[in-house]
Amino acid sequence: MLNDLCQSIPEEPKNTGKGRPKLDIKDMVFSSALKVFTTFSLRRFMTDIRNAKELDYIQKIPHFSMVSYYMDKPELTPVLVNLILKSAMPLQGIETEFAIDSSGFGTSRFDRWFSFKYGKEMLSRVWVKAHIMNGVKTHVITGIKITEAYSHDSKEFQELLDTTARTFDVKEVSGDKAYSSRDNLDLVNELGAKPYIPFKDNATGKARGSMFWRKMYNYFMFNREEFLQYYHKRSNSETVFHMIKSKFGDYVRSKDKTAQVNEVLLKVLCHNICVVIHEMFELGIEPKFLDSNFPTGR
Repeated sequence: MLNDLCQSIPEEPKNTGKGRPKLDIKDMVFSSALKVFTTFSLRRFMTDIRNAKELDYIQKIPHFSMVSYYMDKPELTPVLVNLILKSAMPLQGIETEFAIDSSGFGTSRFDRWFSFKYGKEMLSRVWVKAHIMNGVKTHVITGIKITEAYSHDSKEFQELLDTTARTFDVKEVSGDKAYSSRDNLDLVNELGAKPYIPFKDNATGKARGSMFWRKMYNYFMFNREEFLQYYHKRSNSETVFHMIKSKFGDYVRSKDKTAQVNEVLLKVLCHNICVVIHEMFELGIEPKFLDSNFPTGR
């Protein structure tokens, strides 16, 4: 299935100048994803690469250091994002209810600073933050954005919702209080869907340009038990992160920032492929990946 997805990646122009020819981008994406899937170090997963070559999944066995080199390429990021979106397409006829959340993946780097409050040097691990929107029924990820550790969740809502709505028929969206705003509720309403996002303690029912905010606030206040039954679907996002971290690790091995982003995206891609395989046997679906345009840069 990973091989089928990689075949849709467009060919890079061949190097006609001096020096070694470029490695095939399809082979490198396949190798990078396989490396993340095995959770092995670069040297230890070379046995799996040799097996992939014997099965004709790749044209040439790369040196293990080249896998690390390609994971640090910025142009790999949009390719991986599109592969993730494409891997979710076989389930577009199943998912209509979605949840949104974010979680961090630890790195090997640490921040140090002096705290005047405690009078000593503080140490904290650096981590990258993954914002996702996922289907409630199958746990497939339909939208992904990797940001800095302390990026606010609410401002990523529109992009994840728009990305999901391009492929899926969105009828419900569940999220925690971090996404509670008039703009976010109106965005869901414009799609003809229902947002189940609880209101903060200091929120009021004043419309302030959004009558839909007022309507949902009254529904939240006077039908709290019914509202929370729908809102509880948000817990599926936590399940998704547990699935990813328990299978592929809750940290990244890469040292550079770009490679860390790409490594998290590869974890998500492996997760989606596992979900589609599960639904092949659970629901009897046929995994057909629709055509998609792959950008060549940021």
